[in-house]
Amino acid sequence: MKSLNTQHFFEYKILINVLLTLLALTGITVIASYIDLGKMNVWIALFIASIKGSFILFFFMHMKYEGRVLVLSFLGTVFFLGIMISFTFWDVGFR
Repeated sequence: MKSLNTQHFFEYKILINVLLTLLALTGITVIASYIDLGKMNVWIALFIASIKGSFILFFFMHMKYEGRVLVLSFLGTVFFLGIMISFTFWDVGFR
C-alpha cells in the first residue's frame, strides 16, 4: 500500500520540457486553425487538446502516481465524455 505522505517531485529539466511541449502544441493548434481542412479541423483540434490534457494530467496532476481506483475513475469519465461528444456530433451532423 502506498504511503499517504509520499511526495513526488520532478526535475526542472522535465518540467521545462513539458512546458516547451505544451507551448509547441499550442503553436500547432494555432497554425492548424488557419488551415482549412473542412470537417477535420475539429478532430485535429480535439486530438491536440487531448494530448495537451494528457501532459497536464500526468505531469502536473501526478496521475501516474495515483492508485488504480482513481485512474479507473478518470478513464471512465473520459469514456463517457467521449460518448457525450459523439452524441453531440451525431446530433449536429444529422440535422
